[in-house]
Amino acid sequence: MMADPRDILDLGIDFGRINSYEDYEALWQRMAPVKATMIEKYETCRHALQDTFIYRNHYDRPAGICPALHHVLQLYVLRASLGFPSWDENPQRYQIHCPDKKGTVWTLQRATEKTPAENPSKK
Repeated sequence: MMADPRDILDLGIDFGRINSYEDYEALWQRMAPVKATMIEKYETCRHALQDTFIYRNHYDRPAGICPALHHVLQLYVLRASLGFPSWDENPQRYQIHCPDKKGTVWTLQRATEKTPAENPSKK
C-alpha cells in the first residue's frame, strides 16, 4: 500500500545517510541561520525599529531578545531555516506579531551571517 502523499513532507534530507555524529553535524551545517528584524512598532517596547537578532539554529536564543517575543518567533525559526515557504507575499519571509496586544511586527528570513549584527537598542 502506498503512503498518502499528504503524510510525507520531503525536505530533501535523506535520513538514511545519517550514520554517525559527523553525518549529523554535516546536515546541521546545511541549515541556514535566521534573521529576525523589527519592521513595525505600535507602542512602548524595549526593542527599536530595525533591531536585528540572528538565530544561529532553531535551539538558539539570541542575547537581549525579549522572552515573550522569542517564544513566538521560535515557532517559525525552524521553518525559515529549512526554507519552508510562508503565507506572506514573499514566501521566503515570515511576518510575525509579538504577543503584546499592539506591540511590534518582525520579519523572519534565512540569513547569510551567523553572528548577530549590532542591535541599535541597548535597553
